[in-house]
Amino acid sequence: MAINTNEILATGRRKCAVARVRLVTGSGKITVNGKEMTEYFPSESLQGYVTQVFSVSETTDKFDIAARIDGGGTAGQADALRHGIARALLQY
Repeated sequence: MAINTNEILATGRRKCAVARVRLVTGSGKITVNGKEMTEYFPSESLQGYVTQVFSVSETTDKFDIAARIDGGGTAGQADALRHGIARALLQY
């Protein structure tokens, strides 16, 4: 029996990086590999790049993101995360 939850799962890819994203309604908290996004991506430009999807879709601070990212470098991982968030928002 399937349990109905409010979470949306999506996958984003860029080069060798793969991001598995779980989107739930919340306050805008983004967690990457068990760390806060500001700790995982210390560069403000990468943080802005990831959160740009929320600005464009006007959903800032409406969803919490929990992501698991494997492979690639930091820029590729940020792009994969952005891709995964965009795909999850499309499903929403």
